[in-house]
Amino acid sequence: MNKLLFKQVDNSPLIVFRIIFGLLIALEAWGAIATGWVRRTLVEPKFTFNFIGFDFLQPIPEPGMYIYFGLMGSFGILIMLGVKYRLSVIAYTVMWTCVYLMQKTSYNNHYYLLILLLIFMCIVPAHTYLSYDARKNPNLRSIKMPNWVVLFLIAQVWIVYTYASLAKFYPDWLDGTFPELLMKGRAHYWLIGDLLQHQWTHVGITYFGILFDLLVVPLLLWKRTRVTVFWISVFFHLFNSIVFQIGIFPYMSLAFTVFFFPKQYIQQTFLKSKPFYSKDAYDPPKSAPLIKTFFAVWFILQLLLPLRHHFIKGEVLWTEEGHRMSWRMMLRSKTGYSSFRIKNLTTGETNYVELEQYLTQKQRRQLIKPDGIWQFTQHLKEEYAAKEIPIEIYARIKVGINGRQPEFLIDPKLDLTTITWNYFSHNDWILPQPESIP
Repeated sequence: MNKLLFKQVDNSPLIVFRIIFGLLIALEAWGAIATGWVRRTLVEPKFTFNFIGFDFLQPIPEPGMYIYFGLMGSFGILIMLGVKYRLSVIAYTVMWTCVYLMQKTSYNNHYYLLILLLIFMCIVPAHTYLSYDARKNPNLRSIKMPNWVVLFLIAQVWIVYTYASLAKFYPDWLDGTFPELLMKGRAHYWLIGDLLQHQWTHVGITYFGILFDLLVVPLLLWKRTRVTVFWISVFFHLFNSIVFQIGIFPYMSLAFTVFFFPKQYIQQTFLKSKPFYSKDAYDPPKSAPLIKTFFAVWFILQLLLPLRHHFIKGEVLWTEEGHRMSWRMMLRSKTGYSSFRIKNLTTGETNYVELEQYLTQKQRRQLIKPDGIWQFTQHLKEEYAAKEIPIEIYARIKVGINGRQPEFLIDPKLDLTTITWNYFSHNDWILPQPESIP
């Protein structure tokens, strides 16, 4: 194990990845400002659906969040150039993690993946060549790295793809119901909109999606299929970028492939002036036991977190419990509606909540998710408690999965002021999933 992890290898893939990674995360931050994502998600809302337990993380008043994301983008460029690398990557990691935890309105598994990649970049020696830091400090300059760098990233990517594939093994994906629904929302696309509506397109997406996610890593590792699968990956990720418009992550996924090709090929293709490290050296550091312990804990968590919904009562498609951080990407569509009414226990008067006064249109979609219901209820309770008005809260919330008829998610007669939130187990106030849910 020590020889496998701590054998010294050429670091060209890591250097190339750092440059691409830094540029992409800079574009992610600055693009969030340019596209209005920061405004819609963090500036305009009066109330924030943060991750439960992280209420202390709240957006900075305008123009604070614009400055925040502008600064993050600058750190991305510093990472790309290798300027004060450790400080820059740690700063971006902390800032991005705070953004992730302070809002769930725009939750995306890719945002979680970026946190994991940032942590990876915090601990790897990605600034030891072709960087300002290495130029300023020649003692830092190096053309090698420990082999665990390559193994770590490949293992993490393999876990992500494999769980993404396994999650698709459910009826609405296998029979093409959800891929067809997904493509209907793209019918207006110029040139390809009509093409996306054909049944053969839906069948192709159904099975290509499963097989690509399941096999891409093993086939990239195999020399005979590597180049072919790379070009298939280019098509797959460009398709996702054009059709689903999911930001930098198709390009980040392509950047991962530098770790699958021979290191000398990467060096000769991208860093011709860099000497190639070809020695067969083995150099375990004094911290080797700590590194191995970290890897063991890291990958045990990565393997177990996506499985946790199997140990929680109810179907995750319905309850959402265990959905996040499990690589269940683009698997279902949820529609529905919600209305809340408040009963004043002092006067006996009942009034409906004007949701638009509290939430943006996008935020109101959180009210068809159990944790969003609970958080909004807590917000209303606090508001009326501050006025010393005793209340009861009731809601009519119906949810439809993948185009099905909406069904009640909670009992309309349930006083929501009495419910609690169990983060790691099933919340019994959620009604059982309808029989129509696959």
